[in-house]
Amino acid sequence: MYPSQATNLVTNCSTHNGKPIVESLVILEYIDETWQQNPLLPQDPHDRAAARFWAKFGDDKVIPSMWAILTKEGKEQEEASAQTNENLKFLEEELKGKKFFGGEQIGYLDIALGWLANSVPVLEEISLKVIDKEAFPLLSAWMQEFSSVPTVKESLPPHDKLITKFRAYVAAAPKK
Repeated sequence: MYPSQATNLVTNCSTHNGKPIVESLVILEYIDETWQQNPLLPQDPHDRAAARFWAKFGDDKVIPSMWAILTKEGKEQEEASAQTNENLKFLEEELKGKKFFGGEQIGYLDIALGWLANSVPVLEEISLKVIDKEAFPLLSAWMQEFSSVPTVKESLPPHDKLITKFRAYVAAAPKK
């Protein structure tokens, strides 16, 4: 099936030379391999593996725990918040001594985790505290720095539309 028949099944799809490429992280790696003059992944194989690991961690651990904060109530929401904080501690540690996850320049992991810089302010605006700036100063600074890069800023969806979308998610989510 991949990729020609998957375009209706996968949210994130791009095309290059008329051929679809699906899934965000796969698209980023495709970009890295296709336009090598501006690499997204580090050159060192270990650093490349680490970037891929943390990107997968964001998709597999951080997104589900943050989604649970958005869609759960009471004790389940508190547990999701605690799990999110545990997950974010790892990302905070990865930022030590760096402006971006990629070092001084935006890289693969910054783009893979860029949804944080976009979504967290929206979640906080709809009254869901996600990131304590005192507990996560590096992550907070990274979100601000990342979202202020002109290319990133131009690529982000309008804030008001995200507010509407996330409020709809909260309203539609089954509560237990």
